[in-house]
Amino acid sequence: MRFVDECKFRVQAGNGGNGCAAFRREAFVPFGGPAGGDGGAGGHVVLVGDEGKSSLLDLTHAHLISAEHGENGRSRDQYGKAGRSEYVRVPVGTVVYDADSGELLGELLSHGQELVVAEGGKGGRGNKHFATPTDRAPKRAEPGTKGESRNLRLELRVMADVGLLGFPNVGKSTFIATVSAARPKIADYPFTTLVPQLGVVRLDDWIPAQPEQTLVAADIPGLVPGAAEGAGLGIRFLRHLERTRALLHLIALDPAEDREPLADYHVVRDELARYSPELAARPEVIALSKGDLTETQEAYPELKAKFKEAGKELYLLSAPTHQGISDVLGALRRLMEQAGKEV
Repeated sequence: MRFVDECKFRVQAGNGGNGCAAFRREAFVPFGGPAGGDGGAGGHVVLVGDEGKSSLLDLTHAHLISAEHGENGRSRDQYGKAGRSEYVRVPVGTVVYDADSGELLGELLSHGQELVVAEGGKGGRGNKHFATPTDRAPKRAEPGTKGESRNLRLELRVMADVGLLGFPNVGKSTFIATVSAARPKIADYPFTTLVPQLGVVRLDDWIPAQPEQTLVAADIPGLVPGAAEGAGLGIRFLRHLERTRALLHLIALDPAEDREPLADYHVVRDELARYSPELAARPEVIALSKGDLTETQEAYPELKAKFKEAGKELYLLSAPTHQGISDVLGALRRLMEQAGKEV
């Protein structure tokens, strides 16, 4: 299924039904008085969080979503039927904006959570409500009010505890495929990952932890120099790290591309800070991946010393051999606990 994390469409709530101006007409009941019923309320347009959905693809072609109008009131004190509300299921993590004003309307952060994005109009009152001691046969009734209408812009930000950062092809997808049941595409070329991938990590499989304790990791497409200006896949997918509590920054020794791991680290950090200083301030764990390769093992002591001089701790990690995974996950759990989330 194609991954879509942004879409726009219009919503139109139902109008309220008009009140009725009518009088009782029964045998042997002269001057029966007003008997006009109220109009029904218009239906709302409601977004509902659904943990079974992972993309906004279903809404990309929905130009208008509307709810039912309320029925008009009728004679004999009959009230109009309320219009049926329209419920639209969206992925958990969806952020909703008014597309015209940019106003944040709300976020859907849990399964079943509802957000009314367009309220239905109120039904008008029938003429029986306007009877007074001096006017016992009012001929006026109240019209229903219009339902709300607005243009929406939806953004999906995945719900994850840990976000994976790094250049393309540094082993992020291999790591998440090793520690979780996620199966992202893995290949030996840049930008293999084109959309965010989520993996649920059972901590007790790797470190001492309570049964069923988990953390959710998000893998996004790699960053390159100039990402803030749109280079590579740009910074569009960084929004999916905004809900994370900690970051796992992977670097790799890649002599073929004439890159230096510490310089790579600073490049990605600079791009992250340009996108969001708040996100750049999140606690992080840094790991040198592909630790099963001889050249990586030989370079690790010197690189560890360089990172230490910069005030950073560098772990050695190999997803295929599982080397260092328990150390990295343990460090991430400690950061999560410090951030106030029990895992």
